[in-house]
Amino acid sequence: MPTPPPADVIAPHDTSHDEIETRADFDRRLATGSLAGLTVQGLRLDLDPIPDLTRTEVAGTLFVGCRFASREVGADLVRRGANVVPPFSGLPYPTQPSHLYTPEELAAGFAEGGFAGMYDTRVYAHFREHGGALPDVREALGQRLHDHGVDNALVDATRSWLAKHGPQSVVGVMGGHAVPRGSVPYRMAAVLGWELARADRLVVTGGGPGVMEAANLGAFLAGRPAEELTAAIDLLAVAPDFTDHDRYTAAALAVRERYATGPAVPQQRAPELDWARSGGLAIPTWLYGHEPANLFAGRIAKYFSNAIREDTILRLARGGIVFAPGRAGTVQEVFQAATKTYYGTDGASGAYVFLDRAYWTRELPIESLLRPLFAASPFGDLSTTVHLTDDVREAVRVLTATA
Repeated sequence: MPTPPPADVIAPHDTSHDEIETRADFDRRLATGSLAGLTVQGLRLDLDPIPDLTRTEVAGTLFVGCRFASREVGADLVRRGANVVPPFSGLPYPTQPSHLYTPEELAAGFAEGGFAGMYDTRVYAHFREHGGALPDVREALGQRLHDHGVDNALVDATRSWLAKHGPQSVVGVMGGHAVPRGSVPYRMAAVLGWELARADRLVVTGGGPGVMEAANLGAFLAGRPAEELTAAIDLLAVAPDFTDHDRYTAAALAVRERYATGPAVPQQRAPELDWARSGGLAIPTWLYGHEPANLFAGRIAKYFSNAIREDTILRLARGGIVFAPGRAGTVQEVFQAATKTYYGTDGASGAYVFLDRAYWTRELPIESLLRPLFAASPFGDLSTTVHLTDDVREAVRVLTATA
């Protein structure tokens, strides 16, 4: 990558004025007599009250993943100049999701069928049966439409947070997926997420188990005292290993239910941002669908494409990234993020905080590679953005020094 792409190529575009994603917005636009040039996404237009589209201007309108009362309605729209991409039949997932997933949606079916019966697991089984990372063309189109819908939903979900707090308030947390619940690294990551959320930082993880689950758990319990976070981790520790899928998931759901009654510590909330202050954001992928879903994030942007997912995490985390000990996947993320920082691809970056000084200087000597690289950045010496520490609260001080 000799030079970064132009900023307008990679920046997320706000297309909300051209896209209709709710029935209320659709009815409002319909009342004007024209939907021309707009995109209507994933709406059930076959449910009462069924809209009368026969007199509506639809030249250039794109209907994606919408359901109509009959095939004749869709055919008539095409005859009058609209483009209609119907929802794909036989898929267990929506081809145009209108919102980010919630933990309840991913876990749906667990009570009846255990881990194998969950929505999340059923989608993963379908993904594997249809080629996995190399799907056939029909499946590839369905997955790409789904991921585009998640892209849109993510922009919508984070708009209010970013408008209020700015991009430097979003902090990524990365690290080993195999870290057992109840272990020292798990507890450190949970305290980190707890402290960051209480400091009005949006915690973003890769949505997996281990360090990622711990950080979202901390953010989930940010409205409660530290003693309750410790108690929750102790409850989860009865199922420490994520490969024990049913016990692991059951423990998470039990903790969610126990602490679902609201925060014990009063917080000033904007209702549309409750999810951000009650678990933060997770961005996982069905490429790693053999791992149980992280059920402590407030919202979950789950993709089929791992490449899109990884880039999205790093693009959002402008307020810094914490790297807990991890192996090849974590090291890959370090230098993928470093490339963006070196070239200023997504704008100014926050701090790079490495938890466990001995691990990152002796076992995997990241510091000796990263500081010289950042010192040579076209944007000046960025080597001071690298921090190594064994203290979670020091990490939080570094990440919250500037908004």
